[in-house]
Order: sequence, then C-alpha cells, then structure tokens
Amino acid sequence: MITVGIDVGSITTKAVLLNGTTWQSLLLPTGCSPRDAGKSVFEQILDRASLSPADVDCVVGTGYGRISLPFIDKAITEITCHARGALHLVNGTDMVIDIGGQDSKVIMIDEQGRVINFAMNDKCAAGTGRFLQVMAAVLGADVSELADLARGAEPVQISSMCTVFAESEVVSLLAQGVPKERIIAGIHRSVAGRVASMAGRLGRGKRITFTGGVARNGGVREFLARELGQEVTVAPEPQMAGAIGAALLARDRGKH
Repeated sequence: MITVGIDVGSITTKAVLLNGTTWQSLLLPTGCSPRDAGKSVFEQILDRASLSPADVDCVVGTGYGRISLPFIDKAITEITCHARGALHLVNGTDMVIDIGGQDSKVIMIDEQGRVINFAMNDKCAAGTGRFLQVMAAVLGADVSELADLARGAEPVQISSMCTVFAESEVVSLLAQGVPKERIIAGIHRSVAGRVASMAGRLGRGKRITFTGGVARNGGVREFLARELGQEVTVAPEPQMAGAIGAALLARDRGKH
C-alpha cells in the first residue's frame, strides 16, 4: 500500500510518502499560497518516487492549510497527526511538545498514539517559531544561528511574552549594552518557560518528544528540559512528524 501525508504549515509544507515500511520526505516553503504549496509538494514527491497520483491508495492532509487541498482523501487535525507521528519516531512517547511557526502545542498520548489531552497556544506568536524569527531579526541574526550564538551564555530576564513588547525589550537591552548571547539565551528560556507551563497543566510525561521546526534549536530544547526537570528527546526529522502521522493514518484508513 502506498500512502501520502501532507502537512501544510504556516512556514513550511511537508510531504511523506509511505510505501510499505519505507518512507521518503520532502519539505518546501509554504509561501503565500498553501494550496499551491500542497499541490507542488505532492507532485514533487511522486515525481521523485517515479509514481503517479493513480498509484497512491490514500492521501491525508493536515496542518492549518489542509482545507485548501482539493486532491486529498481526508483532512485530519495536526494534533492527531503529530501524536501518531511522534510515537512512530520515538517509541514510548507519551507527551509530545510541538513548536511550529505560528503555534505551539503539548499533547498527551496513549500507547497507540491516540490523543488523551492537549493544550495549544494559537492566539499569539509567543512561544512559537515566529517569535524566534522576529527576535532574530531585531538582533541581526538568522534564526538558524541562535542556538550556536547563545551556547553557554547566562540568560538575561525577558519579562514580556508578547512579541511586540518583547521586541521593544530586546531593543532596550541592546541599547544598555547587554551581550547578544545573553539576550538570545533569555529568549530561549522565555519560549521554553511558556511551553513548559502549558505542559504542566496536562501532567507529567514519562517520555517527552519534541517535534516541529523549533526542535532543531538546541537552546530551546536545553531550557525546555530544565524547565520540565527531565530529559526531552528531539524526534528524528522533527518537522516531519505531522506528515508522517498523516501518512500512517492514511494507511490505516486504506486498510478498512
């Protein structure tokens, strides 16, 4: 059976093609059209596998742009898909922390990857990849450089979690001569603290798996582990968890 999962996020669009027990993945920028990004990633991953749409048994779409994909067989929420994908990537996972471009979520799951409970921040950019992007721009750095720039630095206190106020706070700290590395470390601790607070409302996970683009930032992961008081495992290819989950759920659907 051949299935495809497509995760249309605010910043990137991901596709996973599952053929038996092997899978291949592809990531593209979403740009201004989620519909076009979803169509393009689907066509490209099929082309790489030398397949046509007729060869695919089931396509599941997820992410905020899932409703814009006319060619999918089913749309499933990112909460459900990330839960399933995280368990597949890290065996034994019972808590998933996903920090994406525009939202962050904490999901408690059972042994089959089914959602028990979740908390989500989707009302503001605080604690998301977008927050880190804005802060990086203020600091004159690329978001991919933040972890290396802050390594080993003592974090300065960032009082505000509102992106607009935090931006003003960072500008003020720079004007006071506070080193950039301390400011970046403070930003990482601020993001981790907000997400850890959400996680605390759900209980304590035995095995916590970190997914989403921000999982690649070692600084956020380190502070997240500190705030939670336990180890946090970064999933292999963390940005692909939602698309992997979608492909697995497509396979389940095709079996019925």
